Amino acid sequence: MNAPPSPAQRFRSRRRRPQGRRRTVEVLAAAVALVLSTGVAAVTGQAAAADQPWTNAAQAPLDRANELLAAMTQTEKLAMMHGGQGCGYAGCVDANSRLGIPALRLQDGPVGAGDGFTDVTQLPAPVAGAASWDTALMNQYGQVLGSEQWGKGTNVVLAPTINIVRDPQWGRAFESFGEDPYLAGQMGAADIQGIQSQGPMAQVKHYAVYNQETNRNNITDNAIVSDRTEREIYLPAFETSVKQGGADSAMCSYSAVNGAFACENGQLQNTVLKGDMGFTGFVTSDWGATHSTVASADNGLDMEMPGSDYYGSALTTAVAGGQVSQATIDDHVRRILTSMFKAGLFDRTQSGSAGAVVTSAAHNATAKQVAQEGAVLLKNSGPVLPVAGGTDSIAVIGDDAGTHAMAQGGGSAAVNASYLVTPYQGIKDRAGSGVNVSYSQGTAAADGALPPLGSAYLTPSSGSGAGLTASYYNNTGLTGTPVVTRNESAVDNVWGGASPAPGVNAANWSAKWTGTLHPPATGTYQLSLTSDDGSRVYVNGQQIVNNWFNQGSTTRTGSVSLTAGQPVSIEVDYYNAAGASNATLGWSIPGQSPHDQAVAAARAAKLAVVFVSNFESEGGDLSGIGLSSAQNTLVTDVAAANPNTVVVVNSGSAVTMPWVNAVKGVVEAWYPGQEDGNAIASLLFGDTNFSGKLPVTFPTALSQGPTTSAAQWPGQNGQVQYSEGLKVGYRWYDSQNIAPMFPFGFGLSYTTFSYANLTVGQPDGAGNVAVGFDVTNSGSRAGAEVPQVYVGQPATTGEPPKNLRGFTRITLNPGQTQHVAITLDARSFQYWNNGWTDAAGTNSVYVGSSSRDIRLTGSTTIAGGTGGGTQTALPRTGWTATATSSSGGDVPANMFDGSTATRWSTGAPMANGQSFTLDLGAARSIDRVVMDSAGSTADYARGYQVLTSTDGTNFGSAVATGTGTAAQVTANFPATTARYVKVVQTGTSTSWWSIAELNVFTDGSTGGTGGTGTVLPRTGWTATGSSSGGGDVPANMLDGSTATRWSTGVPMANGQSFTLDLGAARTFSKLTMDSAGSAADYARGYQVLTSTDGTNFGSAVATGTGTAAQVTANFPATTARYVKVVQTGTSTSWWSIAEVNLTS
Repeated sequence: MNAPPSPAQRFRSRRRRPQGRRRTVEVLAAAVALVLSTGVAAVTGQAAAADQPWTNAAQAPLDRANELLAAMTQTEKLAMMHGGQGCGYAGCVDANSRLGIPALRLQDGPVGAGDGFTDVTQLPAPVAGAASWDTALMNQYGQVLGSEQWGKGTNVVLAPTINIVRDPQWGRAFESFGEDPYLAGQMGAADIQGIQSQGPMAQVKHYAVYNQETNRNNITDNAIVSDRTEREIYLPAFETSVKQGGADSAMCSYSAVNGAFACENGQLQNTVLKGDMGFTGFVTSDWGATHSTVASADNGLDMEMPGSDYYGSALTTAVAGGQVSQATIDDHVRRILTSMFKAGLFDRTQSGSAGAVVTSAAHNATAKQVAQEGAVLLKNSGPVLPVAGGTDSIAVIGDDAGTHAMAQGGGSAAVNASYLVTPYQGIKDRAGSGVNVSYSQGTAAADGALPPLGSAYLTPSSGSGAGLTASYYNNTGLTGTPVVTRNESAVDNVWGGASPAPGVNAANWSAKWTGTLHPPATGTYQLSLTSDDGSRVYVNGQQIVNNWFNQGSTTRTGSVSLTAGQPVSIEVDYYNAAGASNATLGWSIPGQSPHDQAVAAARAAKLAVVFVSNFESEGGDLSGIGLSSAQNTLVTDVAAANPNTVVVVNSGSAVTMPWVNAVKGVVEAWYPGQEDGNAIASLLFGDTNFSGKLPVTFPTALSQGPTTSAAQWPGQNGQVQYSEGLKVGYRWYDSQNIAPMFPFGFGLSYTTFSYANLTVGQPDGAGNVAVGFDVTNSGSRAGAEVPQVYVGQPATTGEPPKNLRGFTRITLNPGQTQHVAITLDARSFQYWNNGWTDAAGTNSVYVGSSSRDIRLTGSTTIAGGTGGGTQTALPRTGWTATATSSSGGDVPANMFDGSTATRWSTGAPMANGQSFTLDLGAARSIDRVVMDSAGSTADYARGYQVLTSTDGTNFGSAVATGTGTAAQVTANFPATTARYVKVVQTGTSTSWWSIAELNVFTDGSTGGTGGTGTVLPRTGWTATGSSSGGGDVPANMLDGSTATRWSTGVPMANGQSFTLDLGAARTFSKLTMDSAGSAADYARGYQVLTSTDGTNFGSAVATGTGTAAQVTANFPATTARYVKVVQTGTSTSWWSIAEVNLTS
């Protein structure tokens, strides 16, 4: 028997529902809570005392946080790390009046101020914003969201959702920014900046690898994904949100990733997010996604939401018992406080309240603009659009065109619209009195529910009489032995949250009704299912209606063709998770249907516009991407009756269109929000030109896509295999040479655009590549175009054929030409190979109107090591190592013998202070250490510090600290030059500390600042010196050994020099002189000069003063064959150099 849900899980199930059954905000209670929990003006007034220095707003946020942290008691610290008393918001952290800490109030969501708030603006779904490809508009979207949330008293906005659409069946695709990490990152960063500009903090979500609802928050939703795929597909949008967007907080996801829940996944949270990405904000769990105390605290979760199941008394006990360190607690709280200071929450009054009216005409205008710019014109034969001036009659058809307009998705993204303009209303208003605009629902009447299917047409599967056989289960999965089996007259029940039958639970139960349906007439029957929560119906084994969602009361419809006198089997399934409960099966008999009425209206009109939809919601994935059979049949029949048929689709992602060749026009309008009708009317009539581009690929069939096996979606045997790797979205279709129905980036306009004059530069010193081209509006109407820039890396990298790396949006009048300049950064030409690695060789640059409509092609050449920080494993030849202790044959040298069968180990349980020291043989520039315990689940470092030294004696502050979480421990740090690396254990365990293989990575340079290029090969180089000491000849600087050297043989004096002949002209920007650890022999002052002929040396390209054994001179890239270094200082020591290198 399943354990009852925790309080956090119960809260979560209430919060994450479509608005029909979402938790209602009690405005009065919220207002009272606001006064009691914050009153920031009063609180900050109390905090202004001289003994509270953190109230000084002139200080840096981190300094203020440290001052406040020092004044907090342990109880006060721990209270910051979990949800507090109910306050009328989705989540809250209690205020601290003693110290003047304001309360945190967290509220959904990505589409507007949700969770039952009223007097707010219902914006279009974020996928519509992504389809605009307009970052400035997305920033404006964020400003509306941030302004209204702040006005409602919220200071943490649970948005945006930037997860990648891996499969179009994902129930939350509508909340996202599509299938491409670059597009998602740019749109997400703009949204975040907009939100945070209005006062509240944004909470970017859901970190990470959260791409399905099936089995969510369960260990069986365990994404098995490679490091490369994570880094290139599922994490870049978060990196952009942090580095470019400046997100103050992040929400960890329900997913398990490679075996560990995201909220206790140290690799994701500590190593990547807080380490590699440099995230300084705080991480909050998704509601109920905390599964542990110690593992969560040690692996990066700063705050549990919405309650304190794991971070309440359990965390207090863990800290007291030494299972969680005080330093860990302080880091968590420091992050929360720093973000609050950064956001200004201590310094200004939060005057908003839950009952405030925050919508406005300006906000409504933004909602309309997003709906307009995001709508995508997919087909326009004829052209049928814009509506011709002589059109005197329009048939508007579809349940989605009337009062049941599909303006939004469900779950935590649902928002109460302040008003709704239906498509019918918008079209009728725009058409004016001279046009006859009719309306037919087409697939359902009134609220969408059809009259109940009565017992006269049903016989049960067991026993006799009329009706169906009902079986009730005390679980939500229709599994095991039924608790009750009985015959019932019909599926027409409102249980209202009570038990449906003796012995059956009041919540978390399911039922199945089976029997035979006897059709009274031949033709197409409409079926409807209305339920809270999930339901579905099968006729003759075929699923006709899928309503299988954890949701408020919702109706969905389908159709089936039946023959009079030919009985068919029927099965209805239902489950209830919690709260209210109801289920009704309805139908309509042929000849009496809304369908026939709609076809007749279409036949009588000049133009037919059919609105169809797929509903998406958090809590459930789609069972396919087809529209209901009723909708597909409706479109087919309307198109047969009227040759001028346009279909408008409202969905959150791709849908299949079996009728696409039968209609003249198709528009994807997504979930357009409360301005639905006004926006679509302006587009159809041509008042606004279409400009949207698809942020997701539309396949002809789901089977075309990359995740077609059960192991990939929704998973098997407790794992979800991300075996498609990098081939997500258009990358898959390109790599498999499959033509989708509509490609990524596609979208038509009422005008046309031409492209010309492509220029592609070579990488600059930072690895950036300048791309330029001209775009001309070659049509007769003003319009906006979105030029897209893709990069195709060499095939040897294993990358897909092309990746989106840049885009912009431009508006042009007819005949106008604009030059477009786009800079591609170094990352555009890199791939992940245990670090960002340059794609050496010829990289293609494609410029197009979509991923499949490439207009211009060019290329640039990437030299190995150019651009931002490549990471390559150093060769381990000549390395030596020592350790504080070893066990028998487990000697330190085993760490670099190339075999995982041998190891170094401490020979004793892990203890603070154990260490090993690595001598690389020469100073190198390094930025990563990887310690591999060869699959051991116990022997990795529980905590560590990485220190470096040039002489093996003087080790400075740690360059990296962290906590091991798995057999392979990776420490990343800013590039530093060192010969010696020491790793110190800072944790404890009963297990020995052991390492099978150790690797150190370089960014491609030889040390120092700047210059992340490639060390030039020294083959053919020669050297001369102004003087030499005995056998210390200049050639020793080039022999690869730090045991030999060139020296002056006399004390350093102004004018001494050496000259290198590279054998041919080369381009370089850095010179490194390594005195092999000497504390005295380095150049006290120097000038670097270059020449192409060895005679004429110009002005110095670099001057400087040596301060350590390795002297590095950086300068602008220069091309020369000869390099002269002149001594400008003096010393009693000889000037000596063991090795000299140049870097491109």
